[in-house]
Amino acid sequence: MSVPSGSEGAGPSKPKPIAIITIGMAGAGKSTFVQRINSYLHSLNPPKPPYILNLDPAVTRVPFEANIDIRDTVNYQEVMKQYNLGPNGGILTALNLFTTKFDQVLNLVEKRAESVDYVILDTPGQIEIFTWSASGAIITDAVASSLPAVVAYIIDTPRTTAPATFMSNMLYACSILYKTKLPFILVFNKTDVQRHDFALEWMQDWEAFQAALATHGGTRDSEGEPTYMNSLMNSMSLVLDEFYKHLKAVGVSSMTGAGIKEFFDAVDASRTEYETEYLPELERARKARDKSLQDAKDDSMNRLMKDLAVDRQKNPEAFSRDQWDEDDNDDADDEGGDINIIDRSDDPYPGPGGEYIDLTRPRNENINWPRPG
Repeated sequence: MSVPSGSEGAGPSKPKPIAIITIGMAGAGKSTFVQRINSYLHSLNPPKPPYILNLDPAVTRVPFEANIDIRDTVNYQEVMKQYNLGPNGGILTALNLFTTKFDQVLNLVEKRAESVDYVILDTPGQIEIFTWSASGAIITDAVASSLPAVVAYIIDTPRTTAPATFMSNMLYACSILYKTKLPFILVFNKTDVQRHDFALEWMQDWEAFQAALATHGGTRDSEGEPTYMNSLMNSMSLVLDEFYKHLKAVGVSSMTGAGIKEFFDAVDASRTEYETEYLPELERARKARDKSLQDAKDDSMNRLMKDLAVDRQKNPEAFSRDQWDEDDNDDADDEGGDINIIDRSDDPYPGPGGEYIDLTRPRNENINWPRPG
């Protein structure tokens, strides 16, 4: 008699790896952040190398070794030429093409699920291309349906010191949270340049944000009255006050590595939140979607069979001559051949001896890089 999984006689199954979907505005430091958390996981004892997916087809160089790289499958420059597109259209189309093969990506990730604890997705710099496109929604839903998932929203902290910019970031974060319906972590990056304490204070104390808004230039018109933008941000801050209570926020520095441990503490805490709150909702939504699709298929099939029955009655001789040609059943190869996803997990790291290289550090330790600010 076979022993059920998880019962006596069977070892405890390893928890599924957590998928970290990094999203953020252009220049927020997503790729550098991915490199830093990759370096952190390699530095643990024992090391816990993550499984990394690069989904940015237009990037020239990434500071980490991706296990799956969209650039190995889709040529961004060729897509722009073939479809006569601009930069953003090229990125969107390349992502759409890659999504058609995402079932292969999930299969490769599942094969590595027993050996990794984290799966990291680095998304395109143009945030709207991933968050508001059909391909971005498909990738997010596919990953969240297979693995515990969390969204890491990367914020450029030095550029959010102005109340208006801070509010814009929070509104975007709110929209992404309610679109993905996944555990959400605000990652205030570049804290080595600007501490994120002011942002935490604004999130926790509504009056503190109001005071900062009142003292910021351009909030009053020539007659001393609050401007329309000032009034709008006042109203929005009241709406978002409840939104802040359900968010995790951490400050990190992708340059120095400060705050990375706290980030992973927040990620690990999100697993329970995903399993208790988000997974049941995802399953209900998937069942409702599958039922809707099945109902549509059944309705189309019923109408087709009725049409065939009517046609057979009206013209039985023509129907008898309509035979299936077996020669037409051969599957023709797609133009250009089938494209498979490449998994570079077994490729050695570049460099002498194939050892891991932290690309955020200078090769020559005597070089003093200029520091911002």
